[in-house]
Amino acid sequence: MKLRDAIEHYVEWRQVHGAKFVTTRNLLRQFLHHADGDAECDAVTKAQVLAFLAGQGPVTRHRENKTYALAGFWRYAISRGYACLSPLPENEPRSSLRPSPHIYSDDQLQRLLEPRNIARALQGARQLDPATFRTLLLLLYGAGLRFSEATGLTRADVNLPEAVLTIRDTKFHKCRLVPVSPRLAMVLADHLSGPTSKRAAENGTSFVLSNRDGTRLASSTVLAAFDRLRRVANVHGKAGIRELPRLHDLRHSFAVHRLTAWYREGADVQRLLPWLSTYLGHSDLEGTKVYLTMTPELLQQASQRFALYAGGGANA
Repeated sequence: MKLRDAIEHYVEWRQVHGAKFVTTRNLLRQFLHHADGDAECDAVTKAQVLAFLAGQGPVTRHRENKTYALAGFWRYAISRGYACLSPLPENEPRSSLRPSPHIYSDDQLQRLLEPRNIARALQGARQLDPATFRTLLLLLYGAGLRFSEATGLTRADVNLPEAVLTIRDTKFHKCRLVPVSPRLAMVLADHLSGPTSKRAAENGTSFVLSNRDGTRLASSTVLAAFDRLRRVANVHGKAGIRELPRLHDLRHSFAVHRLTAWYREGADVQRLLPWLSTYLGHSDLEGTKVYLTMTPELLQQASQRFALYAGGGANA
């Protein structure tokens, strides 16, 4: 099939499946300025791809976006028989502006969620209490939520009988339903029936996770607490890596551990990936497929059930 036609088929296919796909569509059409749109897909050369990707200076997010756009198109083209091989360069460098996620090991997760470590990290804290902080960490890892999604949850957003969370006004201004495990639902039930049950902000909003005065958790407060917890729990990054493990890496770890478990179960990961994408609240599959590049090195790690962490120890 001609390259121009294949690109338009791909764009239509993605939009039919619910993606707006405007930015990626524009990038793919820009690529036609570097390759012959009337030639067959397999006629595209690596030199043409590199000319499209090229820029001055270090690798930028824009180059990464162009790479993801082409990678998604060629996966589609090959799966449909429009092309036999991808002309994308191997080992495409990543932008230095985007730190590589730290994927927490099971042992690191246990130490981060150990109640004694959390209590030590919060000694002298005025607003954030240990139970709220631990529940937040469990939500970020156990449900793969973004920080703003977890801290924005109100009591009305939690359906405990059905074990479902309603995530409102997400990164892409949409709402989605997030089922959680029975163990995480029990953690939320205990938290909501505990000392936090009477908290409310001045406007009457009852956040699931709040400061002692009922106000919404602030990122500055939580990030400072997590930095102390990371040191108390002796959780560090890989040797030679400058970036420190981040709070947001709990979400990355959730995704990679889920993919690792699917691989071990012999599941069809490509078929299940759209489910994970929807669960995470990504606007399209490209935001989720990046996790596939991390998975092979994680296949050696044990992927234990979430109950281990919700229980606070190895004997849960």
